[in-house]
Amino acid sequence: MKVGILGGTFNPIHYGHLRIAEEVRDRFALDRVLFVPAATPPHKPLAGNLSFAQRASLVERAIAGNPAFALSDIEGRRGGTSWLIDTLREFRVVNPGDEFFFIMGSDSFADIGSWKEYRDYFSLCNIVVAERPGTSLAGLFGQLPADVLGEFVPYPAEKRLAHRSGYSVYFFAGVHHAVSSSTVRELLQTGRSIRYLVPPAVEHHLIEQEFYATHST
Repeated sequence: MKVGILGGTFNPIHYGHLRIAEEVRDRFALDRVLFVPAATPPHKPLAGNLSFAQRASLVERAIAGNPAFALSDIEGRRGGTSWLIDTLREFRVVNPGDEFFFIMGSDSFADIGSWKEYRDYFSLCNIVVAERPGTSLAGLFGQLPADVLGEFVPYPAEKRLAHRSGYSVYFFAGVHHAVSSSTVRELLQTGRSIRYLVPPAVEHHLIEQEFYATHST
Protein backbone atom coordinates (compact mmCIF):
# COMPACT_ATOMS: atom_id res chain seq x y z
CA MET A 1 0.00 0.00 0.00
CA LYS A 2 1.20 3.52 -0.82
CA VAL A 3 0.55 5.80 2.14
CA GLY A 4 0.96 9.54 2.43
CA ILE A 5 1.79 11.12 5.79
CA LEU A 6 0.83 14.74 6.44
CA GLY A 7 1.98 15.91 9.84
CA GLY A 8 1.50 19.21 11.61
CA THR A 9 -0.16 20.90 14.53
CA PHE A 10 -3.41 21.35 12.55
CA ASN A 11 -4.08 24.35 14.74
CA PRO A 12 -6.64 24.38 13.17
CA ILE A 13 -6.84 22.25 10.04
CA HIS A 14 -7.96 24.20 6.94
CA TYR A 15 -8.61 23.78 3.22
CA GLY A 16 -4.93 24.30 2.39
CA HIS A 17 -4.03 21.12 4.29
CA LEU A 18 -6.83 19.18 2.64
CA ARG A 19 -6.05 20.36 -0.87
CA ILE A 20 -2.34 19.58 -0.62
CA ALA A 21 -3.16 16.10 0.69
CA GLU A 22 -5.58 15.52 -2.17
CA GLU A 23 -3.21 16.78 -4.86
CA VAL A 24 -0.38 14.58 -3.60
CA ARG A 25 -2.72 11.59 -3.28
CA ASP A 26 -3.79 12.05 -6.88
CA ARG A 27 -0.31 12.71 -8.30
CA PHE A 28 1.37 9.73 -6.63
CA ALA A 29 -1.62 7.36 -6.74
CA LEU A 30 -1.64 6.96 -2.97
CA ASP A 31 -4.04 4.50 -1.40
CA ARG A 32 -4.37 6.56 1.76
CA VAL A 33 -3.23 9.78 3.35
CA LEU A 34 -2.76 9.82 7.12
CA PHE A 35 -3.20 13.11 8.96
CA VAL A 36 -0.88 13.06 11.97
CA PRO A 37 -1.45 15.85 14.51
CA ALA A 38 1.54 16.63 16.71
CA ALA A 39 0.91 16.23 20.42
CA THR A 40 3.83 18.35 21.65
CA PRO A 41 5.62 20.11 18.77
CA PRO A 42 9.41 20.24 19.31
CA HIS A 43 10.23 23.47 17.48
CA LYS A 44 7.79 26.10 18.74
CA PRO A 45 5.08 26.57 21.38
CA LEU A 46 1.53 25.69 20.39
CA ALA A 47 -0.68 28.78 20.02
CA GLY A 48 -4.30 28.86 21.09
CA ASN A 49 -4.34 26.43 24.02
CA LEU A 50 -6.07 23.64 22.08
CA SER A 51 -5.32 20.16 23.32
CA PHE A 52 -4.25 17.28 21.13
CA ALA A 53 -7.73 15.75 21.47
CA GLN A 54 -9.41 18.98 20.37
CA ARG A 55 -7.20 19.38 17.32
CA ALA A 56 -7.58 15.70 16.41
CA SER A 57 -11.35 16.09 16.64
CA LEU A 58 -11.18 18.98 14.16
CA VAL A 59 -9.18 16.80 11.77
CA GLU A 60 -11.78 14.05 12.02
CA ARG A 61 -14.52 16.52 11.14
CA ALA A 62 -12.51 17.89 8.21
CA ILE A 63 -11.75 14.53 6.57
CA ALA A 64 -15.10 12.84 7.19
CA GLY A 65 -16.54 11.55 3.95
CA ASN A 66 -13.22 11.02 2.18
CA PRO A 67 -12.38 7.29 2.35
CA ALA A 68 -8.78 7.96 1.29
CA PHE A 69 -8.12 10.21 4.30
CA ALA A 70 -7.61 8.96 7.86
CA LEU A 71 -6.56 10.34 11.24
CA SER A 72 -3.60 8.84 13.08
CA ASP A 73 -3.36 9.59 16.80
CA ILE A 74 0.06 7.95 17.05
CA GLU A 75 1.76 11.01 18.53
CA GLY A 76 -0.98 11.58 21.09
CA ARG A 77 -0.77 7.97 22.24
CA ARG A 78 3.01 8.00 22.41
CA GLY A 79 3.16 11.17 24.48
CA GLY A 80 6.22 13.31 25.10
CA THR A 81 7.82 15.48 22.46
CA SER A 82 6.44 14.68 19.00
CA TRP A 83 9.64 13.85 17.15
CA LEU A 84 8.67 13.00 13.58
CA ILE A 85 11.55 10.56 13.15
CA ASP A 86 10.05 8.40 15.92
CA THR A 87 6.66 8.48 14.18
CA LEU A 88 8.10 7.39 10.84
CA ARG A 89 10.02 4.54 12.46
CA GLU A 90 6.90 3.34 14.25
CA PHE A 91 4.88 3.38 11.02
CA ARG A 92 7.60 1.29 9.35
CA VAL A 93 7.55 -1.27 12.18
CA VAL A 94 3.76 -1.58 12.27
CA ASN A 95 3.32 -1.67 8.48
CA PRO A 96 6.61 -2.93 7.01
CA GLY A 97 5.08 -3.66 3.60
CA ASP A 98 3.80 -0.13 3.00
CA GLU A 99 5.61 2.53 0.99
CA PHE A 100 5.42 5.89 2.73
CA PHE A 101 5.39 9.39 1.25
CA PHE A 102 5.99 12.14 3.79
CA ILE A 103 4.41 15.43 2.65
CA MET A 104 5.96 18.75 3.60
CA GLY A 105 6.28 22.32 2.33
CA SER A 106 9.44 23.63 0.72
CA ASP A 107 9.73 26.16 3.55
CA SER A 108 9.97 23.29 6.06
CA PHE A 109 12.40 21.37 3.85
CA ALA A 110 14.76 24.34 3.98
CA ASP A 111 15.13 23.69 7.74
CA ILE A 112 15.45 19.91 7.60
CA GLY A 113 19.08 20.07 8.66
CA SER A 114 17.92 21.21 12.11
CA TRP A 115 15.56 18.25 12.59
CA LYS A 116 16.36 15.42 14.96
CA GLU A 117 18.32 12.66 13.17
CA TYR A 118 17.48 14.21 9.81
CA ARG A 119 19.80 11.91 7.84
CA ASP A 120 17.59 8.93 8.68
CA TYR A 121 14.50 10.45 7.03
CA PHE A 122 15.85 9.78 3.57
CA SER A 123 16.23 6.06 4.29
CA LEU A 124 12.75 5.62 5.80
CA CYS A 125 10.39 7.07 3.20
CA ASN A 126 9.91 9.14 0.10
CA ILE A 127 9.55 12.87 0.73
CA VAL A 128 7.16 15.01 -1.31
CA VAL A 129 8.07 18.68 -1.07
CA ALA A 130 5.14 20.91 -2.02
CA GLU A 131 6.23 24.06 -3.79
CA ARG A 132 6.19 27.41 -2.10
CA PRO A 133 6.82 30.63 -4.08
CA GLY A 134 10.44 31.04 -5.14
CA THR A 135 11.50 27.39 -4.89
CA SER A 136 12.68 24.91 -7.52
CA LEU A 137 14.23 21.46 -7.76
CA ALA A 138 17.69 23.03 -8.01
CA GLY A 139 16.85 25.06 -4.95
CA LEU A 140 15.90 21.91 -3.03
CA PHE A 141 19.22 20.26 -3.88
CA GLY A 142 21.01 23.35 -2.68
CA GLN A 143 19.09 23.26 0.61
CA LEU A 144 20.25 19.75 1.49
CA PRO A 145 22.77 19.68 4.34
CA ALA A 146 26.32 19.36 3.02
CA ASP A 147 26.91 16.02 4.71
CA VAL A 148 24.17 14.28 2.69
CA LEU A 149 24.66 15.87 -0.74
CA GLY A 150 26.75 12.93 -1.92
CA GLU A 151 23.87 10.52 -1.17
CA PHE A 152 21.64 12.02 -3.88
CA VAL A 153 21.47 12.06 -7.66
CA PRO A 154 19.22 14.75 -9.23
CA TYR A 155 16.82 13.87 -12.03
CA PRO A 156 15.53 17.26 -13.23
CA ALA A 157 13.16 15.85 -15.86
CA GLU A 158 11.42 13.80 -13.16
CA LYS A 159 11.61 16.60 -10.59
CA ARG A 160 13.17 14.33 -8.02
CA LEU A 161 16.35 13.70 -6.08
CA ALA A 162 17.11 9.98 -5.91
CA HIS A 163 18.60 8.82 -2.60
CA ARG A 164 20.97 5.89 -2.40
CA SER A 165 18.45 4.05 -0.20
CA GLY A 166 16.07 3.75 -3.15
CA TYR A 167 13.71 6.42 -1.86
CA SER A 168 13.40 9.85 -3.44
CA VAL A 169 12.72 13.48 -2.62
CA TYR A 170 10.07 14.71 -5.08
CA PHE A 171 9.54 18.36 -5.91
CA PHE A 172 5.81 18.87 -6.40
CA ALA A 173 5.26 22.15 -8.22
CA GLY A 174 2.03 24.05 -8.68
CA VAL A 175 0.72 23.74 -5.13
CA HIS A 176 -0.16 27.27 -4.01
CA HIS A 177 -2.65 27.57 -1.15
CA ALA A 178 -2.25 30.71 0.87
CA VAL A 179 -4.54 29.74 3.75
CA SER A 180 -2.74 29.54 7.09
CA SER A 181 -3.79 28.35 10.53
CA SER A 182 -2.57 31.61 12.03
CA THR A 183 -4.95 33.57 9.77
CA VAL A 184 -7.88 31.39 10.87
CA ARG A 185 -6.96 31.91 14.53
CA GLU A 186 -6.64 35.67 14.10
CA LEU A 187 -10.03 35.94 12.42
CA LEU A 188 -11.67 33.96 15.20
CA GLN A 189 -9.98 36.08 17.84
CA THR A 190 -11.49 39.21 16.31
CA GLY A 191 -14.92 37.69 15.67
CA ARG A 192 -14.61 37.73 11.89
CA SER A 193 -15.79 35.12 9.39
CA ILE A 194 -13.69 32.05 8.55
CA ARG A 195 -16.12 30.80 5.94
CA TYR A 196 -14.45 29.21 2.88
CA LEU A 197 -11.17 28.84 4.78
CA VAL A 198 -12.13 25.67 6.64
CA PRO A 199 -14.75 22.96 6.01
CA PRO A 200 -18.23 23.82 7.35
CA ALA A 201 -18.08 21.11 10.03
CA VAL A 202 -14.82 22.58 11.32
CA GLU A 203 -16.16 26.13 11.14
CA HIS A 204 -19.28 25.26 13.12
CA HIS A 205 -17.32 23.42 15.80
CA LEU A 206 -14.74 26.19 16.19
CA ILE A 207 -17.45 28.80 16.63
CA GLU A 208 -19.68 26.65 18.84
CA GLN A 209 -16.82 25.81 21.20
CA GLU A 210 -15.39 29.36 21.01
CA PHE A 211 -11.94 27.95 20.18
CA TYR A 212 -9.31 30.69 19.83
CA ALA A 213 -11.72 33.36 21.06
CA THR A 214 -9.87 36.07 22.97
CA HIS A 215 -11.66 35.21 26.20
CA SER A 216 -11.11 31.42 25.93
CA THR A 217 -8.62 29.69 28.21
